[in-house]
Amino acid sequence: MRIRTPDLLKGIAVILMVMVHLTELFATQEIYDSFVGKILLFLGGPPAAPVFMAVMGYFLAFSKKGLLFDVKRGVKLIVWGLALNTGLNLNLFYHIYTGAFQFSPWEYVFGVDILFLAGLSVIIIGLIKHFFRDRIWPYLIILLISVVIPDVIKAPESGGNSAYLWAYFYSESWWSYFPVVPWLAYVLAGTVFNLLEEDLKRIYHQFKWPIFAGTGIILVFTFRYGFNISSHLEQYYHHGMLFFGFTIIFMIFWVIALHQVTLHFNNMATTYVEWLGKNVTSVYVFQWLIIGNIATIVYKTQSLFQLAGWFIMVLIISSLASYYWHRIGKKAI
Repeated sequence: MRIRTPDLLKGIAVILMVMVHLTELFATQEIYDSFVGKILLFLGGPPAAPVFMAVMGYFLAFSKKGLLFDVKRGVKLIVWGLALNTGLNLNLFYHIYTGAFQFSPWEYVFGVDILFLAGLSVIIIGLIKHFFRDRIWPYLIILLISVVIPDVIKAPESGGNSAYLWAYFYSESWWSYFPVVPWLAYVLAGTVFNLLEEDLKRIYHQFKWPIFAGTGIILVFTFRYGFNISSHLEQYYHHGMLFFGFTIIFMIFWVIALHQVTLHFNNMATTYVEWLGKNVTSVYVFQWLIIGNIATIVYKTQSLFQLAGWFIMVLIISSLASYYWHRIGKKAI
């Protein structure tokens, strides 16, 4: 029987990613800078990419197919990332080619989106599993290093072609959205959770509500900090240990809450969101193809009402495209 909670987590995460992408690229600057805009950016923060990467890390721990399989899978995700960058920016590249826009296309070709992080994470975790098996300490050490580095070592200021390479691992370049440092830490957190799952389940069943209440109280007192970082995208993409701690506490609270949802609700809404979670990669790709190409035309011109309309339309089209991709297109290829 498939566990519903991870699917619900991923489904909500991709919905919130659609929303934050629209806010970032479609909303007027006035909306973007407003309190409403900051709320939308926050919702596209801790409950979105960190949760998605942690769930991915949790399932990566189950794989026993060997290092070669993990490397091939990671490379495949990186290639998909390059293909997605090209596809979502086709309209932009056309405008650059015709001379309508006068800037370099390479930051858009090599922009470090979440598929690159996923691919590199699969390879890194594959290496850890190959050399250390199920020992927990290597995961914890690398996790700690990943979140401490931004607080103690300044990102290298590289120029030329090396800047594109550094962007994948540790960089403050604007096109380095999900570099390995610090984002690998969330994948590793999911893997560690898997390795400690039996012990954590016992703790959960005994102290579920005290943990839920405790994390909720901590979030009340730290929310302003987390909100401010999440609504400032440059800080969010390149955060350090303190925000990582805030996000982990948020995720514990969030997972307990959504687990209760799966225990007490099973209706059309939850079924749809869980379906999105099961097909999260294809939905993510299709929503970016739509948003990326339209953004070239409507960049930062849309009102809040228009933003809501775009959100509904993109979600519907991405869902339908994903459905037919899995039913027809993927099988045909």
